[in-house]
Amino acid sequence: MPPCAALRTTGMRACRLASPGLTHRANMPVRRGAGGKLELGGVDLAALASDEAIGTPSYVYDLTAMMTEARALHDAWGGESHLVAYAVKANSAGPVVRALRETGCGADVVSGAELEVALACGVLPEQVLFSGVAKQDHELDLAIGAGARGIGAIQVESIEELARIAARARAVGRRAPISLRINPAVDLGTMGTHAHIATGHDDAKFGIPKGDLADAFAVLTSRPDLELVGLSAHVGSQFTSTKAYLEAARTLFEVTADVRSTRGAALRFVDSGGGFGVDYGDGCAVTPADFVREALALKESCGLGDLPLYVEPGRALVAAHGVLLATVVQHKLTPQGPVKDARQRWLMIDAGMNDLLRPALYQARHRVVDVLAAGTEAPVPWRVVGPVCESSDDFGVHPLGEHPPRLVALLDAGAYGYTMASRYNGRPLPAEVFVRDANVVALRGREASRVWAEDRCGLGGLT
Repeated sequence: MPPCAALRTTGMRACRLASPGLTHRANMPVRRGAGGKLELGGVDLAALASDEAIGTPSYVYDLTAMMTEARALHDAWGGESHLVAYAVKANSAGPVVRALRETGCGADVVSGAELEVALACGVLPEQVLFSGVAKQDHELDLAIGAGARGIGAIQVESIEELARIAARARAVGRRAPISLRINPAVDLGTMGTHAHIATGHDDAKFGIPKGDLADAFAVLTSRPDLELVGLSAHVGSQFTSTKAYLEAARTLFEVTADVRSTRGAALRFVDSGGGFGVDYGDGCAVTPADFVREALALKESCGLGDLPLYVEPGRALVAAHGVLLATVVQHKLTPQGPVKDARQRWLMIDAGMNDLLRPALYQARHRVVDVLAAGTEAPVPWRVVGPVCESSDDFGVHPLGEHPPRLVALLDAGAYGYTMASRYNGRPLPAEVFVRDANVVALRGREASRVWAEDRCGLGGLT
């Protein structure tokens, strides 16, 4: 039987039986199907894991649900001109980028390679923004040389970068479209997100401080190779309230209004960035559309009603619609339990921090659920860990049945999973499976272990 031939299913059945760690949400692709088995986008996850071409660890994504998220976000503008520049770093897989492009999304990229992916997936050059603090010359050349006029904008993160971009523009014989990325200096202590994913504070490497903007404009006036087309800001990531986002947006809009009135800048857009939070299990009271609607109202109040608003969502479009499948290798009981006289239950899986780095990097939590069982057993705490030889290879304590499961899914893994994966300890990169309309439409099989071994052993000596 060809790989995945038995994996086509139709329909999506709602979960009637509660399962520890799994609750219903709108547009939620992970549900219990017949016999309590977990499905994503209507496809049986256990069947995927048992397929020789896939196995575990493997990422599975629901493209249909991602497209639904994008369309709901587009609707927030009520027909006004705008751009949803999908942050490719969240999930750079071609099927994902192409699916979001179908809904009208552009792309926000942070490397030349991501730019090449976006363009190859059909994103129009004028709908691409290029962010990042250390763009190399060859990357700038790609951005300036794309299409008939270059990409939509190169997001300038420092005054020093202006001269470099101007030089590359002269070298390729074009005028470079740029946007100044402003650091809004939001207080880190009030942001409500992890310090590792906060970008718009005084101690961050990102953006041009507000106090340095006059110097930046002085440089601009002497650089005819640069065309100012926008102003932008990005305060951070995974915000579950709009407070910090709107604080940064207000700074951005006030600066933009001043620039237009005092300098007569003919801007094409103002960009309030991304950072819309998702529900990783602790709740998220606001939707991406809420951020946009409030930002639009604030932009109007600042006298910028005619200026299109751009945003740069990443995880908000893809995180909830991907899972990481893992096989349980073994369990282990030790006397140091969380309750007096109780034993610690360890669940050791074949997915590790090399496959999903977020928990080790900034203590992120991904719910772990049994793929095969519907939660008929009373839940008990299991500490789920991976095979990597690091104590930080730990996915936390999760409620699972008394009997250890054989196959688990780490939920909300559609963003910053595979894109941050590595071959640490010689472990192969995981498989990726893409589901659309209850069918598997694309897959990338897991690497063989020998790929890493052959690469490392094949390094020749100096001669």
